[in-house]
Amino acid sequence: MHIRTLEPHEVGLHRELSLQALQGAPDSFGARLAELEAHPIAYWEDLTRAVTEDGKHVMFLAYEGEVVCGSAYGLLDRERTDMGRVGGMWVAPAWQRQGVGKALVQAVCAWARRRGLQRMGLWAPAHSAAALALYHQAGFHDTGRRRPLPSNPARQIVEMEYEL
Repeated sequence: MHIRTLEPHEVGLHRELSLQALQGAPDSFGARLAELEAHPIAYWEDLTRAVTEDGKHVMFLAYEGEVVCGSAYGLLDRERTDMGRVGGMWVAPAWQRQGVGKALVQAVCAWARRRGLQRMGLWAPAHSAAALALYHQAGFHDTGRRRPLPSNPARQIVEMEYEL
């Protein structure tokens, strides 16, 4: 397996992976599948630009051969300049529990260190024991904060942080 970043011309791949993630785990992300499917290509072009331009966010892709087996965003925190966030973590079902998630979290944290960030945060689905275990094993701790999942308010998400 190897990890690389999304390229500016990979708008279609970005859209495809985002839709795949939502199809497979609709209660793990803040958006709804129908909403994302309805977005025009300009939305995906803007989103791809935001994660491929230097000095902004990043999207990591995990590959095995030619197959994308997972992805995750490294995001700059909107409120704290010393903090980054892990977002949109997704591992294809066939690749779960094989180290893909761990490799993606490590890639995002390495990106954050290179940027000089001191902390990483994320929101994890409270109902996903696998996601919570992955983040705990990576060194994240539960902050105690909870909130409803935007796409399904009946579900909760848990805030977690990690000091780099």
